[in-house]
Amino acid sequence: MIRTCTCGARRRFRFALGHTATDDATGARSTAGADIVPTSSARRRLLGLAAWSALPASAVLGGLSGCDRTGNDASKTAAVDFGPSTACELDGMLLAEYPGPKAQILFAGASGPEFFCDTVEMFNTLLRPEQVRAVKGAWVQDMAQADWELPRGHWTDARSAFYVRGSRRHGSMGPTLASFAQQADAERFAAQHGGIVLRYADVTPEMVDLSGGAKVDQRM
Repeated sequence: MIRTCTCGARRRFRFALGHTATDDATGARSTAGADIVPTSSARRRLLGLAAWSALPASAVLGGLSGCDRTGNDASKTAAVDFGPSTACELDGMLLAEYPGPKAQILFAGASGPEFFCDTVEMFNTLLRPEQVRAVKGAWVQDMAQADWELPRGHWTDARSAFYVRGSRRHGSMGPTLASFAQQADAERFAAQHGGIVLRYADVTPEMVDLSGGAKVDQRM
């Protein structure tokens, strides 16, 4: 059965390998058969997203109209594709050599985007409490259009995309967040490969923690 998370302000679900649920209304989280314990995930997520909210609406992710803070036409902000020698910002891996969805972030004042060999790394970067740089744009690949083994192009706005977590298909870092431009495509992927469909705002720092042994490059 396909499960789509439509989490509101009062309740969030964390679909980790252990399927943990977090209730922001009470600040508690629970796991099947476990006691409820306090959590600070909501506060950490707000801190990690501070760079997004600090920007005027016209400057976030390229904007819908108007100009950004530098006076440039925000509508010109767009994703660019990577080449054979493009390396991941976090670990130096070549994006072209690994399967699964890739991502990129354009920070304000930067001449070009920072690329990531997995969507998990993009979320890990954006949701860090210490991330305070203003973000002009973030994009992920639409895996309904891109080849999973050799994904190229087909970029879509990261904040409007849908993500499948916990599927049987892995990316460069192992378990990944498969990205899709359309919810229907994400649901079809989940039906075929397993997993849960999430929106951008449903992803928590705990879901994209890179310190655990499970999320490591299998070829390094």
